[in-house]
Amino acid sequence: MEQSAAVDEVVAVKGIIQDQNPVDFYALGVAGCIDRLAAPLRRAGVTIHWHTPHHGIEISSAAAGLLYHVAQEAFSNTLNYANASELTIRLNAVYHGIQLTITDDGTGFEIHAAPSGRRHGFGLLLMSIAVHDAGGTVNIDSAVGQGTSVRVTLPLD
Repeated sequence: MEQSAAVDEVVAVKGIIQDQNPVDFYALGVAGCIDRLAAPLRRAGVTIHWHTPHHGIEISSAAAGLLYHVAQEAFSNTLNYANASELTIRLNAVYHGIQLTITDDGTGFEIHAAPSGRRHGFGLLLMSIAVHDAGGTVNIDSAVGQGTSVRVTLPLD
């Protein structure tokens, strides 16, 4: 395996999307870092749409890191389970906060159904706990055959 090609890529390792480079929010911004995470989805044929009318908003590195990890979890789930053809990412300023919404047109799932398998569902649970611990909110909307939407709002104050 050629090492130099792998070092510069974002890859899915055991179903989890990982960036082989350090995350640089200063150089790329939050949207740029999140966009890098979408590379495995693009390679799988998923069309990515961006809506980012948030230009010029400063957010803490902790909030940026949390949004990045939310995107990482949502993208990994889309890649592994959704069979989606399109994914839309919105990064918006909201009243005293920042909101990231990731929506796919995939197979969706029943939110209240018991997870099947011992490892399923923990990523979303841990994501929700981390967002709530940061004072934010999480809204996950999905139904079988309807796709999935994950919306996270974090305070900027």
